Amino acid sequence: MTVSYTLKVAEARFGAFSGLLLRWKGSIYKLLYKEFLLFCALYAVLSITYRLLLTQEQKHIYAQVARYCNHSADLIPLSFVLGFYVTLVVNRWWSQYTSIPLPDQLMCVISAGVHGVDQSGRLLRRTLIRYANLASVLVLRSVSTRVLKRFPTMEHVVVAGFMSQEERKKFESLKSDFNKYWVPCVWFTNLASQARRDGRIRDDITLCLILEELNKYRAKCSMLFHYDWISIPLVYTQVVTIAVYSFFALSLVGRQFVEPQTGAATLQRPLAPGNETSPALGDLDMVVPLTTLLQFFFYAGWLKVAEQLINPFGEDDDDFETNQLIDRNLQVSLLSVDDMYQNLPPAEKDQYWDEAQPQPPYTVATAAESLRPSFLGSTFNLRMSDDPEQRLQVEAALTPPATHTPLLGRFLGAGAPSPAVSLRNFGRARAPRTPHLLRFRPESSGEEAAGRIEEAAESGDEALEP
Repeated sequence: MTVSYTLKVAEARFGAFSGLLLRWKGSIYKLLYKEFLLFCALYAVLSITYRLLLTQEQKHIYAQVARYCNHSADLIPLSFVLGFYVTLVVNRWWSQYTSIPLPDQLMCVISAGVHGVDQSGRLLRRTLIRYANLASVLVLRSVSTRVLKRFPTMEHVVVAGFMSQEERKKFESLKSDFNKYWVPCVWFTNLASQARRDGRIRDDITLCLILEELNKYRAKCSMLFHYDWISIPLVYTQVVTIAVYSFFALSLVGRQFVEPQTGAATLQRPLAPGNETSPALGDLDMVVPLTTLLQFFFYAGWLKVAEQLINPFGEDDDDFETNQLIDRNLQVSLLSVDDMYQNLPPAEKDQYWDEAQPQPPYTVATAAESLRPSFLGSTFNLRMSDDPEQRLQVEAALTPPATHTPLLGRFLGAGAPSPAVSLRNFGRARAPRTPHLLRFRPESSGEEAAGRIEEAAESGDEALEP
C-alpha cells in the first residue's frame, strides 16, 4: 500500500520532519539495511585482518594499496552521474503516473450526450463506459504485476464483469502478434456511431466530443504501454550501478585505518617551552568509520530510490495502487452514466440570493482569518509622492536621454557622436541642449505651452544653420 505522510507535514512545525525518520514502512532503512549490514561486515573483516593477522611488511604493502584505493575512489564522478540518473528516473516516474487512464472526463460526456431513460439507453451508456474500463484493465495487466496476479487469464476478466463470453470470443478471434488492449476502444467507436444513427446521440458535435475524449483515454493507455516497453537505456543503468558499487568497493579498502608512513612530513606540536617536539602525528584511528558509513547511506540510498521508482507498477511499498484504481474507476464511471443520468436535485435559490457580497461563515478556529485584508497586489500600499507636479501626465520624448558615462565612454564609446554626424556638422555652432522632459506650470494653458515648444524648436534649427 502506498505510504502517505502528507497530513504529518501539513504544518512545518518543530519536529514534523524529524518524526518521519522513525517510520519503517516505505523508509530508506527498509530498502537499504541488508546492503548496509553487508558493507559493515566486510569493513570489519578487513579492519581485523589488518590489525591482528598481518605482519609488519604486509601492513606496509596493505597501506600502499589502501592509499591508492582511497585516491582512486575520489576520481569517480559519483555525485554527477547518480544525481542526473535519479532526476531522470523521478521525471519518468511522475510522467507514468499522469499517463494512468482515468474515465472521469469520458463518463461526463457519455452521461450528457447519450440519451434514453429506457433499458436500451441505459444499456448503451453502461456498455460504452465498460469498454473504456476494459481497455484500461487490459493495458494494466500488461504492465502491472499486481493486476496480472488479480486477473491472470482472460477468464478472470470475464468473471470480474469487464467482458462477456461473446466479447471474449470476438477478442480472441482477432489474430495479432501485438497487445490488443485497443480492441475495446474500437468497439466503443463503432457502438457510438450506431448510437448516432439511432438518435441516441442527437448531433454530430456531441459524437465528435465523445470520440475526442475516448482518443485521449486511449492515448494514455498507449503511453502507459510504451513506458513499459521503452525503458531507460540499459547502458546508463549499468554505468550508474557499476559506479556506485566500485566506489564503495574501493572505499572498503581505502578508508581503512593504516599506520602513518615512516619519515613522512606530518603535523608536529610543541610539548613545553623549548625546542623539543612530539612524535609525528598520523590519522585518527576511527574504529567505526562514521563518515564513510554516512556516505554509503547517502549514495547507496540514492541508488535505491532510483531502483524503486524506475518501475512503479510492481509491489513495492510506494508503487502505484493499480488494483484500487481499477475498483474506483469502475464504480465511479458506472454510477455516473447510470444512476446519475438525469437524476438531478431541484434547482433552488442559494443562500446568498439577495446578498451583494456573500460571506460564508467561519468557525471559531478560523475566525482570525476573516480579519485579514484581502491581497490587492504588492504595490497597493506603496507610498507615492505628494507633489502634484509629479502626477502630471506628459508625452514621452522622441529622443531618448543621453547617458553620461565619462569613464566608460572612453572604452566603449558610450554617448559619443557618430563619425558621419561629426563630419557633416564640422565647423557649425553647437545647438543648445533641449530638455527631454518638459515640465508644465499649472497656471500656463495648453496653447502657451505649445507655443513655447515651437519657439524652442525654431531657435534650435537657427542655431544649426551656418
